[in-house]
Amino acid sequence: MAPVTPQSLSPRKRPRQARAAATVDAIYEATIQVLLSDGPQRLTTTRVAERAGVSVGTMYQYFPQKRALIHALNERYLDILAERIEATCRQQHGASAGMMVVALIETYWQAKTERPEVTRALYRSVADLDNSALIESFAQRVDSATTQMLESASDSCFQDLALVNRTLVTTIFGAVRNAFERQLADQEAAGIMQQLALMCRAYIEAVSAPR
Repeated sequence: MAPVTPQSLSPRKRPRQARAAATVDAIYEATIQVLLSDGPQRLTTTRVAERAGVSVGTMYQYFPQKRALIHALNERYLDILAERIEATCRQQHGASAGMMVVALIETYWQAKTERPEVTRALYRSVADLDNSALIESFAQRVDSATTQMLESASDSCFQDLALVNRTLVTTIFGAVRNAFERQLADQEAAGIMQQLALMCRAYIEAVSAPR
């Protein structure tokens, strides 16, 4: 059974109009700024409201408390990340399996490193939250997108596609996160990403059959 987001962490309402969406976007960006300047322990909804230029009452229309705000911010981050992975997978349909792997590695690495300080702040912010439902939803979207992509590979087919896909995704995401968290120099990180691509392509060759 998939995890369910606790009711206390759910937003009170979702923005339905452009103006409301802009307000919530401003709140999210302000939350990131407060996380970066003060850290998750000193973050309060009052500080975020002041930074966003909205009233505390407006904040409470959407987020009943700090934990709900942090949860929603991470939900937004994972949603954007899933969308980027899904877009890459659609673009790679019909390509070779090797090209698919390289594209997936590049997409995930770019997403982690575009605003590295934000990524690290978000990792720290969920230390005491139950975000299992968010992770499961993200994983299901990624698994669906990458499975459909690999299924369309022009040069390979797989006897156990689900297992191959899960192995690749786990390996790629785990290696990229580890390299990111170690804050490696750009040149060293690029070298690891190249080696990761070699490893994954060799794995694909070992477990696939030609079409």
